[in-house]
Amino acid sequence: MSHHPADEGTPIKVNDRRRVNAEGEPVEVEAQQPVATPKHDDVVSPARAEIDHEVSELRSQLDAAHKRINDLAHALQAGERDREEFKQRQNRERERMIDVEKGNVARTILEVVDQLDLCLTAADDSPLAKGVKLIRESVLKQAEAVGIERVELLGRPYDPNFAEATDMEITASESDDGKVTAVIRSAYQLKGRVIRPGAVKVARYVKPAEA
Repeated sequence: MSHHPADEGTPIKVNDRRRVNAEGEPVEVEAQQPVATPKHDDVVSPARAEIDHEVSELRSQLDAAHKRINDLAHALQAGERDREEFKQRQNRERERMIDVEKGNVARTILEVVDQLDLCLTAADDSPLAKGVKLIRESVLKQAEAVGIERVELLGRPYDPNFAEATDMEITASESDDGKVTAVIRSAYQLKGRVIRPGAVKVARYVKPAEA
């Protein structure tokens, strides 16, 4: 076996990395604990915090703006409804006042018709009587043109809403009891409202034995 010269004559140097004290005695070195590196998510920079705060403020302002817009929209709708209801009330009131004025005019016209009817009670076929009839018919046509209608009362059951019973007639027919047998003054209405009640004679049934 051959020997290399370095194996016998060359000293081997060993580096001992252990620390020693002043007397040359080894000293144990405490193992250094690794420093924990914070995760990226745990690190919040001041700039990022400021941005998050501004975003939160903007969201709050946006929510407040949406609420304000909704409140204004509801207020506008309520205002439109109130305006429409007020307009409808005005129209109804105007129509009612017009009907009242028509009723006042109608009563004046009907008084004229009553006077003409009184003139024709005992009229003959003279030209004067024919002229009065023509005037009466013309006045009634004008009344009908503004919505005035005469209520048919003769032969119908008596209704105090349309006429006043100023006279009574005894009848032996039970089926005629309570019916109008004669119209003394005609009744007129305007749009379903009585503007001049009539005056009628009403039949009253009495058994023949009690007649």
